[in-house]
Amino acid sequence: MSLDRPALVQFARTSIARGSKSFAMASKLFDAETRERAWLLYAWCRACDDIADGQDHGHGMTRLSDGPARIARIRHLTGEALAGRETGEPAFDALGLVAAECGIPARLPFDVIDGFALDGEGWSPRTADDLHRYCYHVAGAVGVMMAIVMGVAPDDDAVLDRACDLGLAFQLANIARDLSEDDAVGRCYLPAEWLAEMDIPPGEHMRPAHRAGLVTLARLLTDGAARYEASARIGAFALPFRSRWAVLAAAHIYGGIGRAVAKAGAAAWDHRVSTSKWAKLGAAMRAWGESLQPAPLSPSLRPDTLWTRPRL
Repeated sequence: MSLDRPALVQFARTSIARGSKSFAMASKLFDAETRERAWLLYAWCRACDDIADGQDHGHGMTRLSDGPARIARIRHLTGEALAGRETGEPAFDALGLVAAECGIPARLPFDVIDGFALDGEGWSPRTADDLHRYCYHVAGAVGVMMAIVMGVAPDDDAVLDRACDLGLAFQLANIARDLSEDDAVGRCYLPAEWLAEMDIPPGEHMRPAHRAGLVTLARLLTDGAARYEASARIGAFALPFRSRWAVLAAAHIYGGIGRAVAKAGAAAWDHRVSTSKWAKLGAAMRAWGESLQPAPLSPSLRPDTLWTRPRL
């Protein structure tokens, strides 16, 4: 596929429709230009995730033996795209297009790739700081790029910190929801220090005997997600109305995942927590009302207790 913008936008639109119904719905709330750019960025994120984990649009994650080679391919194609060269891979050409249009700093896509590399190495966090740094790489940096797509200047640290917070909130909630699925492919994102505090041996957190401790640790994840979501909501008021609406809707939808996991307690991993179409519509309506309210605080008044992303 050539660097034909309409064709790349259509490819990206198909990708988000297949890969994430939640993000696809939230993206409809953007103005047309921002929506297309969000799709283009999503297509790259989705392709990288699929290549790194051997998936198809987020489904069918497997154990892989060629992880380093896959990450090397992602790095190469991303570098080519950011340099303005056609890659022959539409998802990477989509990144090149949106990065050029919005002035996305090259460091950010490579920060995301560093997160995929950690997974490929079989990495697990030792501390909460390790966990937050991982969440930055795989989701927070994406939040920063999305904010730039929405028109935030790359040097507006106060707003970009809040955008990163939304990515952290999403990832912490996802980790809590997917503990069982991740365990099935040998991954664990619960910090080793947390496991030790609950007397849970490494690799045994999904055993029935440790369910009570697991519920406690999952609550740490979902409580953390709620704190970062609250911070991100403040940053949303620095955005244009349509973008603010979309961000707040996404916060409701993904925040609902963490809240559902916390509410389910020990039964949270009996089946995968999901959000219904009607719940998504309700989230969009609530977000519309919230978007009309005055800004609650300045984005610069961010709590010092929250983890802070690396500066560009």
